[in-house]
Amino acid sequence: MAAPRFYSPAPLARDATGTLVELPESVAHHATRVLRLAAGDTLTLFDGAGGEFQANLERIDKRGATVRVMRFVAVERESPLDVTLAQGIAANEAMDVAVRKATELGVTSIQPLVTARSSPLPPGERAEKRLAHWQHVTIAACEQCGRNRIPDVAAPVAIGGWLRRWTGGGVVFDPGATQSIATVARPASPLALLIGPEGGFDPREVAAAQAKGFVALALGPRVLRTDTATVACLALVQAFWGDLR
Repeated sequence: MAAPRFYSPAPLARDATGTLVELPESVAHHATRVLRLAAGDTLTLFDGAGGEFQANLERIDKRGATVRVMRFVAVERESPLDVTLAQGIAANEAMDVAVRKATELGVTSIQPLVTARSSPLPPGERAEKRLAHWQHVTIAACEQCGRNRIPDVAAPVAIGGWLRRWTGGGVVFDPGATQSIATVARPASPLALLIGPEGGFDPREVAAAQAKGFVALALGPRVLRTDTATVACLALVQAFWGDLR
């Protein structure tokens, strides 16, 4: 069984072999109270800068937990495809699924978009908490799937302004499109994958994306939920142009 993986928000020195590291309170709780790890057990730490650290639990007490770093492993599990998921904001559960699965499927970054049909975004502090929640979802997904670099989750923006600023290639998946991914060449990198919210994109948004150079592609004869579409689309682009070959 693979050692459980935990994210360290504090940077870890690559030459930290033999040093003691105090686990953050939330990580210590998960390791010792949820997973019931004991002193001497092995775990893996990563700080988001690439690579990971094998460590052993050294001390567990009421104050928390300490690990001893055994060695640094310069392993990478990133896709060669630099892809940004530009996701129309969906309702809470669907958006969480989209963010989680996008992380597992290797996106470089996630850009939540305010669109004509997107789920309402709460104002002020509640919006900041929503963004922090999505960032936490990416961390948990990286802990599960083995990634050592955490995708950036940007603050939500309106689709029109984001399209004007985007300088890479792009694909928009649209039920009304006639082309399939098998018929088009790999777009320029970095690549943006534009996925609509519940209810899909307004036709004017699809037209604006195409005017920006985005290729409109179909996903077959069925209309997929937005979180299902995110998984299907990312699996397709990674299979054709990334590392799911």
